[in-house]
Amino acid sequence: MPRVLRALQGGLEAMYRVETDLDVCDFLVGGDRGGWPTERQPREQLLIRQGDGEMELALFVDERTLENLVLRDPERRLDDDNLADFLLAVEGVSHFVYLAHRARVERPVSAVELELQAEVDKYLVALLVSWNQVGGPPEDLRERLFARVTFAGDLSREERERYQLANSAASSYAASLEERFLRTRSVEDMLAEARRFYRKGLADKLGHISQLAA
Repeated sequence: MPRVLRALQGGLEAMYRVETDLDVCDFLVGGDRGGWPTERQPREQLLIRQGDGEMELALFVDERTLENLVLRDPERRLDDDNLADFLLAVEGVSHFVYLAHRARVERPVSAVELELQAEVDKYLVALLVSWNQVGGPPEDLRERLFARVTFAGDLSREERERYQLANSAASSYAASLEERFLRTRSVEDMLAEARRFYRKGLADKLGHISQLAA
């Protein structure tokens, strides 16, 4: 069942040219979150525990999400029947890869940075998968990901502000990618830009997005 998660991990690491030397499936936990204490239990959750100079990770992805992605393989067809679940899986794997990579190169990561990169990753991965299947970028992908969005009602004020910032910044960045690269179908140039963005810290990412939007 977790084959889709391994495929996503391999795709993200290849796209960004990073290595974690980890298998995301080794960190997958079930509905009880592996006994980790949690305040919320969303359908996707990266669990982090630090102490004595070490970091422990666990990833939960809703079982029904994974079952749907097995039944409706997004590699064969990405459509309304599996897009939401596909994006949920991308988000979880994005969190895992980004945090593991940052830990490996000994760079700090904030919760906002994790969410922003995950939003960008969802856009890019869905874009590339759809493009490969239909021969061009889907016209309404950015709107579906960033405009037609609702936030969970049980979020704290801090969490809601974090998700809103990540959503808004990622939407602006995706718009810049479309303007600069998709109109000319310059996929390799777009990926080179995305790799540079991936390696920036949060302040530089937000500054870069602001400059592009100016």
